[in-house]
Amino acid sequence: MNTVTSKDGTTIAFDQSGAGPAIILVGGAMANRADYVPLAALLAAHFTVFGHDRRGRGDSGDRAPYAVAREVEDIEAVINAAGGSAFVFGHSSGAALALEAARTLATKITKLALYEPPFIVDDSRSPLPGDYVAQLDAAIAGGRPGDAVEIFLIKGVGVPAEFVAQMRNDPMWAASESVAHTLAYDGTIMGDTMRGSALPLKKWAAVTAPTLVLDGGNSDAWMHAGAQTLADILPNAQRRTLAGQDHGAAPEVLAPVLVEFFLG
Repeated sequence: MNTVTSKDGTTIAFDQSGAGPAIILVGGAMANRADYVPLAALLAAHFTVFGHDRRGRGDSGDRAPYAVAREVEDIEAVINAAGGSAFVFGHSSGAALALEAARTLATKITKLALYEPPFIVDDSRSPLPGDYVAQLDAAIAGGRPGDAVEIFLIKGVGVPAEFVAQMRNDPMWAASESVAHTLAYDGTIMGDTMRGSALPLKKWAAVTAPTLVLDGGNSDAWMHAGAQTLADILPNAQRRTLAGQDHGAAPEVLAPVLVEFFLG
């Protein structure tokens, strides 16, 4: 494990492996760097791979108040440790964070790959409530991390409530509760992009880095709509659907696509 200090003094932990051009992996909600080790191992034959714990998770520190700009600074600190420029891959809400990083760190992110940023751009699924982040914050402030995870799963992801009730009895539920306080971070990153309109995505039209927008063939229609809308908005983007994959694409399917794009 390595560490770097972000601009606000927060310690960010990361793993580094492989050799070649630098690539930064940005995980989604509740994920930490360990979740992307299988993907990193496949990419390490072609890249120097940097997988970091986003603030508030794993071995990284945290500091209040939260702001998306602080997480962009965290990515910048890892990029600086990688030599000052890098490719970036983002997954789920981490893809939205990677997009924002590319918007503000235009000279440091040379190519961008995004797997299923969870944008709700039409009526193909119910939008998130306007007070979604406030609900998460209230649950954490009230000492109810399990309720925050439930809000995320039911209202954010769309998992049926009866399934979530069963999940609460799983031994892995405690691990989810341990990072429940960061769910509001991801909700803040997503902002208005999960409210059923494409308009909030247009701020990323300024991202000129070559970008690959990916989705899974087995994912829901709203994911496909969000991916296509983003690809249409970005000025230098292409879209690709990975057959047989869902929101958690298999590393052995995803890695060759990333290698082809970043090294092509």
